[in-house]
Amino acid sequence: MGETTTRYRIGMATRRAVLGDAHVDGAEAQKSTLDECFQTFIIEGAWGSVWSRPGLTKRERSLVTLALLAALGHDEEVALHVRAARNTGATPQDILEAMLHVAVYAGVPAANRAIRIVKTTLAAREAEERAEAGIA
Repeated sequence: MGETTTRYRIGMATRRAVLGDAHVDGAEAQKSTLDECFQTFIIEGAWGSVWSRPGLTKRERSLVTLALLAALGHDEEVALHVRAARNTGATPQDILEAMLHVAVYAGVPAANRAIRIVKTTLAAREAEERAEAGIA
């Protein structure tokens, strides 16, 4: 589907490192000619440029991203990035700290909603990990 640039290759590697192969493979399987240019824009622009810069660690970028998504009410993306946080080294405690900043700077309702999503997402991930390990 289109030309692969160096920025695209870097972006895809960063995207896989942060979101995980399963998520990226699923997203790639759903890509079509209709949204190909948008997907390329995201991979090159967000993942190949911003997320791949050396100025912040992936953990730091993860926390900034979570705070922004929570503040803006992008609930589905909050859940996605909570699941990805472990891949960046961010802990549940780190995420809570970011949500406290959301509460102060974007409002308690935004943080409250996001914290509910964080708790639900972390609990689901923990249950999945227990099931994979054969632990009841």
